[in-house]
Amino acid sequence: MRIDAHQHYWKLDRGDYGWITPEITSLYRDFSPVDLAPLLKKHQIDQTILVQAAPTLEETEFILELSEKTNSIAGVVGWLDLEHPNYRTHFEMFSNHPKFVGFRLMIQDMDDASIILTQPYVDALTYFSDKEVPVDLLVVHHQLPVLIELLEKVPHLRGVVDHIGKPAIGSNEMETWKGFISQISTYENVYCKLSGMITEASHEWKEGDFVPYIQHVLQEFGTLRVMFGSDWPVCLLKGSYEDVVAVLNHALPVSMTEREKDDLFGGNAARFYKL
Repeated sequence: MRIDAHQHYWKLDRGDYGWITPEITSLYRDFSPVDLAPLLKKHQIDQTILVQAAPTLEETEFILELSEKTNSIAGVVGWLDLEHPNYRTHFEMFSNHPKFVGFRLMIQDMDDASIILTQPYVDALTYFSDKEVPVDLLVVHHQLPVLIELLEKVPHLRGVVDHIGKPAIGSNEMETWKGFISQISTYENVYCKLSGMITEASHEWKEGDFVPYIQHVLQEFGTLRVMFGSDWPVCLLKGSYEDVVAVLNHALPVSMTEREKDDLFGGNAARFYKL
């Protein structure tokens, strides 16, 4: 089964997508399963992991409801407020839904990423680590040292780094990022999504710009802890669904076997999210 391990849907009049403003013309409209269906068919993608796009419980409820009537949604990654005293109750409520597969920690949006090193966060993530709950980790490259510190405190966290940790591809900076990714890869329960890369590139990007980043992730994480994600429709900021697939295929080593490609394009996501 081929799985797109990272995509979004949203309905703007719900009112909690503050980051999507009218100035972002390519994203400022509703996106639904009807819009994505032709692209999934074209690229022979059977199902997707639908990831939250707003930091609210209400949006998680919305995408879970959407998954009930959309067969192509294999699982939903929601959102939890780990600072809320009732976060465990909220988790139990969501986990009763058959398509809820985990939640996303939106470190990217934190004014001070080091808050995740405080005891409330460490306690909460230890709780989820003990339950082997999949946690998406949304970080920007300069926040990776904090993520490494978190993994030192919660070493068995079942996590996946979204968008390869958002390196500064547009300015061709990668040496520092490479070291951080190598450290993170030593935690055997942590995976990495080969997703969200074209949005970190310049508007004049070329397929070759991504090769060293993709190959470094494959070298460090191996072929069993990486997964393809389109980051559609956010990818439309810099390219199309076709562009995202082409960029990844261009960078894959010629020595990669069909079995390894099957893992990258579905098998690993199925295992990580316990589908």
